[in-house]
Amino acid sequence: MAVPFRRTSKTKKRMRRTHFKLEVTGLATCSHCGAMIRAHTVCPTCGFYDGKEIIAVAKKKDEAAKAETKKAKKAKAVTPKTEPKETKPTKAVKEKGKLAIEQGKKGDK
Repeated sequence: MAVPFRRTSKTKKRMRRTHFKLEVTGLATCSHCGAMIRAHTVCPTCGFYDGKEIIAVAKKKDEAAKAETKKAKKAKAVTPKTEPKETKPTKAVKEKGKLAIEQGKKGDK
């Protein structure tokens, strides 16, 4: 196994790793709907590429149906607020209560 003659410095190591990085893919705006899409691909929101419709997307009907289901879910999820739950006393409050009861018993006798 090969062993390096000298230790690699921080600078040399970092200089070597400058090319080891992620790059942003080429993004472009759709000429039809304005959505951000990868370059040279069909727009998934409207189905257009190069000004021509490639994929027929039933967008308006789907959006209306989704909006109705969201409204129905929100109506079901929203419940009238009930009275707040009773909070459990903390350990310190319990101990104070016990001490007060014991002192009251001692004082009565």
